[in-house]
Amino acid sequence: MEYLIGFLLALGICTGSTTIGFDRDRSFYPTILIVIAFLYGLFALIAGSTQALLAELLPIVLFVLTAVAGFKKRLWWVAGGLIAHGVFDLLHPRLIQNPGVPSWWPGFCMTYDVIAGAYLACLIKRRRIDSESPDHRT
Repeated sequence: MEYLIGFLLALGICTGSTTIGFDRDRSFYPTILIVIAFLYGLFALIAGSTQALLAELLPIVLFVLTAVAGFKKRLWWVAGGLIAHGVFDLLHPRLIQNPGVPSWWPGFCMTYDVIAGAYLACLIKRRRIDSESPDHRT
C-alpha cells in the first residue's frame, strides 16, 4: 500500500505543481530534494537517537549538496539526486539503524522519490523546464 500511496502522491504533487506553475521556478525540485534529505534526520530526532542522527548526517549533506549543485548548474543533478535518494531509501534499513523510521517509510519514500525524479527528467527532456542555470549557459 505504501508504494501505491507514494506513486499517487508523487504524481499528484508533480502534475499539480506543473499545472499551477510552481515548477517554473528552478528552485522547486531542489527544495523538494533538500526537504526529503532531512526527513531521516527528523525521524532520528523524534526517536531521540543521537547515534542515528549522526549516522544520517553524511547522506543529508550529500543530498543537500546535490540539490544546490543542481540548482546552480543543471537540474539533471536534481533529477538524479531524487532517484538516488529512492535507491538510498531501498538500502537505508541495511545501512543505518534509525529507530524513528516507520516500517512503511522506505517503500513510500522510494516510490515518491523515483517518480518525482523521473517526472523532473521528463520535464527537462521535453524542455518544459530549463535544465541549465542562466549563469552557466555557454
